[in-house]
This record gives sequence, structure tokens and C-alpha cells, in this order.
Amino acid sequence: MREAGLEFRGLPGRPEGDVSGRRQLLRAAAVFVTGLGQGVADAVTPDTDLLLLSTTTAPLGWHLTEATGIPSVGAYLQPTTPTGDFPPVVTGTRSLGRHGNRAAGRLSLRMADRVYTPAVTELRRRLELPPRTPAAARRRQERAHWPVLHGFSTALVPRPADWRPGLEIVGTWWPYHDPDQQLPSAVEDFLGAGPPPVFVGFGSMAAGHGERLSAIAVRALRAAGLRGILQTGSAGLAADGDDVLTVGEVPHALLFPRVAAVVHHAGAGTSAAGLRAGVPAVPVPVTADQPFWAARLAGLGAATAPLRFASLTAEELADALDRVVRRPSCAPSAEAAARHMATEDGAGRALKVIEERFG
Repeated sequence: MREAGLEFRGLPGRPEGDVSGRRQLLRAAAVFVTGLGQGVADAVTPDTDLLLLSTTTAPLGWHLTEATGIPSVGAYLQPTTPTGDFPPVVTGTRSLGRHGNRAAGRLSLRMADRVYTPAVTELRRRLELPPRTPAAARRRQERAHWPVLHGFSTALVPRPADWRPGLEIVGTWWPYHDPDQQLPSAVEDFLGAGPPPVFVGFGSMAAGHGERLSAIAVRALRAAGLRGILQTGSAGLAADGDDVLTVGEVPHALLFPRVAAVVHHAGAGTSAAGLRAGVPAVPVPVTADQPFWAARLAGLGAATAPLRFASLTAEELADALDRVVRRPSCAPSAEAAARHMATEDGAGRALKVIEERFG
């Protein structure tokens, strides 16, 4: 953000520990949001004009709007509103039918309400507001058609017809990078030394699994006869060899158009970046909303079926890579999605909606 010329204030707390399972994720989230609520309250100043609230901060930010009168808008990276089109993003990918999907979506929101209850209780006490449960606050926002802008592409998630007014999908919000920025020379040299490699990275996921994942990736790449670029990330991926390069932070917008395929955890941002580049994917989701995005990529035809993180083997990864690189059945779908995404202006449309609503 600072590179883009914006001020930045960090929020306290981050989910820690094992978050690979649903129960572990819920326990970690309950601790996380309590600290987050205090941080959000501290970040709001008297000259704040607008609160842009993420999926995570919205259940806390609504109470700040109530206390201060500062307007707020949702800025979500996941489609969390119940719909018959698909099941909730954090409960798996198996459709339960239209009625079942909507019911599961409502249940998912009630589960989230329980996670936020201690944090909301403490926040409203601090703001000197009367008691109100997270569920009551959420229903109040829904009745008021509180505006939510969703920062992903309709190539991945068309707007559900059963959504209420005020819920808009505006297109992906891309990370800023300097237009004069170039790839590091070591990356350029590696790219120029042979055919397009495969990118392998798990972002902020899979901490503590670096040695296992690195070994699997290298064996799979060599079994498939492919070169690879491993991004260190939180997992600590690393490998040596003429056919493998280890890198740190590299803008996906610069690197992905020059690779043959991407192997990743199917986070919202990485999934979108690979699709924007028109590159097929091999998704290996770890937790949270990642199975949802992995399934959307596969359903679009731009990726293989998701591979299970816990039981991932070099053999199945090599087979998946062979299918997307040697027999590129996924490439046409990825390229078609890239053309669709090129017509979207997520940030521009978001600004237009905000200006129309608040002037």
C-alpha cells in the first residue's frame, strides 16, 4: 500500500496455529477476531470518511458505523451471501440443490455469528452501545440493503439471480505494482534458458510443510519433464538444480503470463492471477475458501480437479501437470476467461458505485 502512495495502519492479530481443518480454523478465528475488533476501533478517526469493510471486518465495522455515523461499504473477496447457485464457500464444494444450498448458506452465517459474539459484545461495550448480537446486526444490514462490492470476476462467479439488491460483483481488485518494475534478473535468466516453467507456490499457507512440498514438487516436475519456479512463501519452499529456481516475492502479473501452468493453494488472489494470465492451473487447496475457488477453476475447465493437500503425492502431481502442459485441454478455457477478465475494471467500477451512493 505504501508503494502505491497510501498510508497504512496494521491491525492486530492473525490466525495462528493449525488451520488446516474446519474446527481448527473456527477456534483460531474466534481468538483472531477479538483482537481484530479492538484494532478496527482504534483505526477509525474523527476525519474518517468511509469504512471499506472486508468479509472479516464487516461484522465488527457495522457497530462502528452505528456509533459514529461514518458510512460503510462491504469490500468482499468471497461470495458469502446465501444462494441456491452454490454451497457456502467454507463448507465444501458438493451442491445440496438450490434449497439445500440456501439453507446451508444461512447455517454458515449463523456459525460465523457465534465466532464473532465475544468480539462484538466487547466492541459494543467499548463504544457504549446497547447490547446487540451479531445475528441481529447482520439481519439489520440485510434489511437495509447494505451495499457489498465483490472483488472477483464474473468469469469465476456470475452474479446469483437470487441475491438481494445492493450486492454487486465488480471485477477483481489487482495488487499494485510499479509499471516500471521488471522481474529479477535471475528469473529472467531462468525463463530465457529453456521452455516455459511451471510455477509452484502456496502463498501464506502450508507453514511447516516446506520440506515435504518442495520434495513432491521437484519429483513431480522431473517426472513430467518440466522446469519449475518455486516461490518460498510461508511454507518455505526451496530447491536447487538447473531445472528449478527458488524465488521470493515476485509480482504474479509479470511472472504468470510466462509460465506453462501454476500449481497453487487456490486462494482468491492467486486463482484470479493465474486466470488473468490465461494459464491453466493445478489447484491444491489447503483450507477456508480455497476448495471453493479450486472447484470454480475446475468447473470452468481452466484447471484439473483439485488435489488433496494432506495426501498429495509426486505421482498425482506429475500426472496433473502432464495433463495441463503436455495435453493442454485446460488452456482454451483459461484463455477465454482471461479475455473476459480483460473487459472488467474492478477498481474503477467500485469507485463509480461508491461515488454514486455517497457523492
